[in-house]
Amino acid sequence: MPDLVDLRSDTLTQPTEAMRRAMAQAPVGDDVYGEDPTVRLLEERVAEAFGHEAALFCPTGSMANVLAVRTVVGVGQELLCESSAHVARAELGAHAAYTGLTMRTWTAPRGQLDLPAVEALFAPDMGPFFVPTAAIAVENTHNFAGGAVLPLADLEALRGFADRAGCAVHLDGARIWNAHVATGTSLAAYGAVADVLAVCLSKGLGAPVGSLVVGSAAAVAESRVWRKRMGGGMRQVGVLAAAGLHALDHHVERLADDHAHARLLAEAVGVDPAGVDTNIVVVERDSAESAAAFVRAAADAGVRVATVGPRTVRLVTHLDVDRADAERAAAVFARL
Repeated sequence: MPDLVDLRSDTLTQPTEAMRRAMAQAPVGDDVYGEDPTVRLLEERVAEAFGHEAALFCPTGSMANVLAVRTVVGVGQELLCESSAHVARAELGAHAAYTGLTMRTWTAPRGQLDLPAVEALFAPDMGPFFVPTAAIAVENTHNFAGGAVLPLADLEALRGFADRAGCAVHLDGARIWNAHVATGTSLAAYGAVADVLAVCLSKGLGAPVGSLVVGSAAAVAESRVWRKRMGGGMRQVGVLAAAGLHALDHHVERLADDHAHARLLAEAVGVDPAGVDTNIVVVERDSAESAAAFVRAAADAGVRVATVGPRTVRLVTHLDVDRADAERAAAVFARL
């Protein structure tokens, strides 16, 4: 059988040879002391791209989200987010465990921002009787909604409401680069709608590890302390930051290929390609048994996919899936 086509996640990519060379040659220092020049270069570059003062390199996207959110939400305060958001569904309660916050959610088709619902949920500080809303989190692109892009106009409307209400906005930008390429919206425009962001290098960009908290100098300084407190203080980590820099130089524009491959797969599984914004295709099956059977049958035919819900199968294109791989997977799905 030919090599497997692995569509379980875009976190599965292997560093390219050029990326490995960049990692091997990276100048390094002790990052806990703030002395790793490659890390500092990455942080400065990402902060500048999003129009913020500073950034902090972290080992994982979940840690970056926790650190970013806790700069704008305190103990006993509330974060609002969409019901299938990664911060609510897939970070194992870390926000409650580390920050002591609570969450309330709205539900919208394809994970979109429903501003009237947000306005209805928003709770001002009414003294020691109700939990006050401190921040609103949005996810762009939205993972469990099939890589859906949140329109910039909606995000700007949210920014306006947050300013009027006196609360903050957190942007989970794990796949913000996909949104940037799919829409042509600048990173600075996305940065302008958020007080803090978390952006990831190890998904579509193909770095082996790494995410960044992006925000004000004060927010990043606070996050640096909490990163160490959580065991995330890293030493000569420039070898990993170099992979991120290489990805920013070479792997952003090629995300358009992943998006095209995802639309090819969508057509094969009976999903409208017009509804596939980026690199994720979500397939709803009739039952949990049907979803599991689909995963097994695809694996038997040389294509790995995964469930992300009882009846939901997710297909994710990425750097290690070329056009021939996508066509082979599409042929398998069409037979199934």
